[in-house]
Amino acid sequence: MKKVCPSCQIDLKPVMTLQGVEIDICPQCAGIWFDRDEFFHFANDVHYVTGQFKDALERKVLSPLRSPVADTGMVELSLFNEKVFAHYCIKSHGIWLEKAQRDHLPADKINVQIDLNLQDGIEAGQDKDIAFSLNPELSQLPSLAVSSSSVLIGLYAVLSMALIFAGQFLGLGAGTAFLIAFGVVLFQFIFGPFIMDLSLKWLYRVQWIRTQSLPEHLQLFIHKMCQTQKIKMPRIGLIMDGAPQAFTYGHHPNNGRIVISHGLIDLLDEEELETVVAHEIGHMVHWDMVLMTAAQLVPMAFYYIYRTLLRYRSQNNREDKSAVPRYVIAMGAFVLYIISEYVVLWFSRIREYYADRFAGQVTKKPEKLASALVKIGYGLAGRKPVKTGQGESTASVGTRGLEPLGIFNAKHASALALSSQTSAERMGGEIDKDVLCDAAKWDLWNPWAAYFELHSTHPLIAKRIQKLSNLSVYLGKKPYIEFNDRKPESYWDDFLIDVCVHLMPRVIFIAGVIYALTELSSMTKTTSSYIRPEFPFATLAFFVFLAGLSSLFKVFYSYPLNNYIPMNVRALLKKIKVSAVKPVPCRIKGKIIGRGVPGLIYSEDFVLQDDTGIIFLDYQQPLGLFNFLFGLLRAGEYQDREVEIIGWYRRAPIPYIEIRDLKCDGKVSHCYTYQWKMVSAVLAMLFGIVLLFV
Repeated sequence: MKKVCPSCQIDLKPVMTLQGVEIDICPQCAGIWFDRDEFFHFANDVHYVTGQFKDALERKVLSPLRSPVADTGMVELSLFNEKVFAHYCIKSHGIWLEKAQRDHLPADKINVQIDLNLQDGIEAGQDKDIAFSLNPELSQLPSLAVSSSSVLIGLYAVLSMALIFAGQFLGLGAGTAFLIAFGVVLFQFIFGPFIMDLSLKWLYRVQWIRTQSLPEHLQLFIHKMCQTQKIKMPRIGLIMDGAPQAFTYGHHPNNGRIVISHGLIDLLDEEELETVVAHEIGHMVHWDMVLMTAAQLVPMAFYYIYRTLLRYRSQNNREDKSAVPRYVIAMGAFVLYIISEYVVLWFSRIREYYADRFAGQVTKKPEKLASALVKIGYGLAGRKPVKTGQGESTASVGTRGLEPLGIFNAKHASALALSSQTSAERMGGEIDKDVLCDAAKWDLWNPWAAYFELHSTHPLIAKRIQKLSNLSVYLGKKPYIEFNDRKPESYWDDFLIDVCVHLMPRVIFIAGVIYALTELSSMTKTTSSYIRPEFPFATLAFFVFLAGLSSLFKVFYSYPLNNYIPMNVRALLKKIKVSAVKPVPCRIKGKIIGRGVPGLIYSEDFVLQDDTGIIFLDYQQPLGLFNFLFGLLRAGEYQDREVEIIGWYRRAPIPYIEIRDLKCDGKVSHCYTYQWKMVSAVLAMLFGIVLLFV
């Protein structure tokens, strides 16, 4: 979106602030434009600043300046005891602040810190709209055949060796160990899809429908794809939930199932929906259902070997000579379990890239799959123009997919005739590319993104979009978007602080345990009857107290209780310096349009939609039983209701808000995770003090 300085009539340029939020500045007069709710990212005292705005809006006067983003006038607001005069766009809710007025902002109440080095770079011509150079050659992916064969052969070769060694201690021959491994794989392959069928029917309320019940364009597309790829028509499952989802499973390509949600059909336009279905068919054609099942069994087998060897006891309990080598092999199996987990995750990400490329090549529309990924993954959706006589467009959408063969990764998991006509409420219009660039910056720049990708079955959304953009250029088409790879600063300092805060209680606890075990071991070695060494409770008490204190610090760091900033989804996505450890306290209003896990009858989480996008809501109580009961008995009451959420915005890597308070129709539902963590930390400190006097 083009933004023009209302004073100088030149284009505004983006500039990064030290708070990790990008704003727009005039390179000539240094005036600043804040999009809706961005101003509050810089507030040190949110209650004071919001109060000032409410009072100023009652005393507003007409401004001589025009809005930088809308062809309309603005109003002038007198803020902070008439020391600052700002210009407010009623249509876009943005704020224009001239440089002279910015200098008068009370630093104790609101502090806007612009990185002048970055500003100079932008003025020199390094605009974010100047995209990275796309290579007209198709980017290389690891060979599908080589990666598949090498991963599976390597994993099963190492597993076979581990089974042979483990079998020696369990009294099993090599042949028996191989038969057990083969039996597990065979059982999973034969019965896995049927078990999945039952779980989807009972827990997710999936309805298996005929392809004739799908929109006509989707019927024809699936039929054409199956003919082209020479596979049978898959069974189609429909989840009646507003959150978008798509995944596939089965025994082989001719026995596949494709499951989609009603929210996916509502969210995407026809071509986007077809590319998502093509992505799932790509998994089927590549035999990913079989290969991923086989690969995922290897880490499970290593973990089973590890647990079995730890529990195993020799028949001669008095003299267990096999204990030491058995424990060594058990620890080796555990290490292999960790390594194989990461190998399988890498394997899954490679196959996701190939499924994306398959969909882009067979449809010749990789930009449409990129658009679908944006709508589902970032919670961004454009609106189609509203025709005369129609109301404002709304939507029923969500944020998460399911399982390694779905369109997205997830951490939680009668036939119906669907109209082929486009719903008047469908959010299928053009997405604001500036907003998308802002949302993708976290994926591209924040080190936490690489950490989460390492632990994910799916690549980061921004990286998938980059690959699809490369494919678009290769096919001679305009890419959906071109990201600017220029990182304004290093975010490793914030990342390392987050990691230290996150790990500190655990490291101190482990150090205390090692110390206690070391002292106990030395005491048992003392044989003199005259010397009875005393256990150093004082030192142990210090470790316990320090672990509790660091846990308390972590709670305050991860759950700031002041400055719950009034926000919208778009403004939250622009924040780069945010993680699962360090959140942004916020309050947001919107409509609950689906459950966190689409169709799951006891899912306690939600998907919220406001007029700028959609976001995942994490409902978390101290005990899982309370989450289950809330999801089963109460969560359904909030469907399609307007709510206000007070909580903490985090990214891990999907954007989400951890709920503190959920307000609806004057009633409030509280989450007590923060209180529980604080009480636990204080109790640990008190226990340390008690130990001091033992």
